[in-house]
Amino acid sequence: MAEIKQLETIAAQVRRDIIRMVSGAASGHPGGSLGAADVLVALYFDVMDIPADRIERFERSLERHGLGEDIFYLSNGHISPLLYSVLARRGYFPVEELGGFRKVGTRVQGHPTPAKGLPGVRVASGSLGQGLSVAVGSALAKRMDGDRAHRVFVMMGDGELEEGQIWEAALFAAARGVDNVVGIVDMNGQQIDGTCDTVLGMGCAERLRAKWEAFGWIVLDMDGHDMAQIVETLRRAKEEVCGQGKPVVVLARTVMGRGVDFMAGTNEWHGKAPNAEQTERALAQLPETGLGDF
Repeated sequence: MAEIKQLETIAAQVRRDIIRMVSGAASGHPGGSLGAADVLVALYFDVMDIPADRIERFERSLERHGLGEDIFYLSNGHISPLLYSVLARRGYFPVEELGGFRKVGTRVQGHPTPAKGLPGVRVASGSLGQGLSVAVGSALAKRMDGDRAHRVFVMMGDGELEEGQIWEAALFAAARGVDNVVGIVDMNGQQIDGTCDTVLGMGCAERLRAKWEAFGWIVLDMDGHDMAQIVETLRRAKEEVCGQGKPVVVLARTVMGRGVDFMAGTNEWHGKAPNAEQTERALAQLPETGLGDF
């Protein structure tokens, strides 16, 4: 189990990576990536069971659904800078590849895709609303193969919950008792057209809790920037709450643009890259960690 301070240091470096990647490409989605960084770092560096031979295991097609390990799907695939940084820092591929973000011919494209064989990416995502369906199917495959010890995690955006396919998958998972899947909602209250409250009125934690519970899920919630609470809640979901006959969802209260004052709490930086001066300002607020920039 990683130390909380160590996880916080990794998350700080991941945020630096995100700014540098989006700035270098002059395009991308920094806001949501910065906001969900703490949660994804906690998953990959503490909570999930990731075997030492993960690369070789991943490359064997018959094991791509993750027998003998916990696996993760990113449904809101536009926050790919976050996923790429976490995968690279976890050793799935060289950190130097982050410099190729969104460039022609690289493996780190704008949305994650398995087409170029990037370890850690099991499915193309970013066409919003599809990730929960994939995760539920993957969790069923684990159960059919007899792997009851490991979980399937999937992150979704709260704006993404406006997609109908999410709720079809939620109904199916509850009806079939898929109790080895853990959904995580990045609940930052923002989406491309404004706040989730003003678009379709789904940004309120109480409303989301009631909706998921009505669909037959066990609901947990957490402060998505309190690393100790994140680890405790996700471990509880994985080790104690899963296996009770119902799927589990964790509502993570986050701030879009977390860590950079002029990006925080607004949808303005949902899909906009900072210019050179803004990049310098952002990096000044995200001090070097000793882990090294790419």
